[in-house]
Amino acid sequence: MRKKIVAGNWKMNNDLNESINLISAIKKGINENNTNVDVIICPPFTSLETAYALIKNTTIKLGAQNMYYEKNGAYTGEISAGMLLSVGCEFVILGHSERRTIFGETDELINKKIKSAIQAGLKPIFCIGETLEQRERGEAFEVVDDQLKKGLYQVSNEDIKNIIIAYEPVWAIGTGKNATPEQAQEIHNYIRKQISAMYDSLTAEKLIIQYGGSVKPENSKQLMSMPDIDGALVGGACLKADSFISIINSAV
Repeated sequence: MRKKIVAGNWKMNNDLNESINLISAIKKGINENNTNVDVIICPPFTSLETAYALIKNTTIKLGAQNMYYEKNGAYTGEISAGMLLSVGCEFVILGHSERRTIFGETDELINKKIKSAIQAGLKPIFCIGETLEQRERGEAFEVVDDQLKKGLYQVSNEDIKNIIIAYEPVWAIGTGKNATPEQAQEIHNYIRKQISAMYDSLTAEKLIIQYGGSVKPENSKQLMSMPDIDGALVGGACLKADSFISIINSAV
């Protein structure tokens, strides 16, 4: 049985003091005896080192929101996998729709980042998903398939085991809309079938596929009760400890 994983993507929110306060509140509310759900927090770069110091004796794990594929060099403003590892990160979000749409990241760039992260020892949370226009044109499956194949190009059978896939319908991110549990399950099941075809059935069965897109305490239990939804990549609702804890508890 696959373990549920709930990750909080803080995006460009919370300065250092706000991060300390939020982590402290999450620590107080979390059930350390709960072994059925893994929890990941992904603060901004400026809070990562402090966040790790606060969570290192807990079950909470640390992730970053982005990285560059080169190890070092003249890449002003970028962060490498090694830098993330040095401050305690285990995970990194790659391919998020905001990186694709706002910053123009391509499937090819995301693929380089995924391979670089894995080579360094980080576990990517690889985001895929269609826009509203693509869904309305009936292209959701085609888009997801294309992003999967390009993003995982030359990623080996061994390396795919260290990747979490997050399906995030772009039309449901920050819009208040969300895919119904049935709509999300349909795509998650499709992703699992595509992974089976690309790799093998056992790899597909073990793969963690999160849902991301306006996940809230009100809908999280219904979403995560679907057979192919293995947790959540939470945006706005993770910025308040009580709502994030509620989502974590609903995954139990």
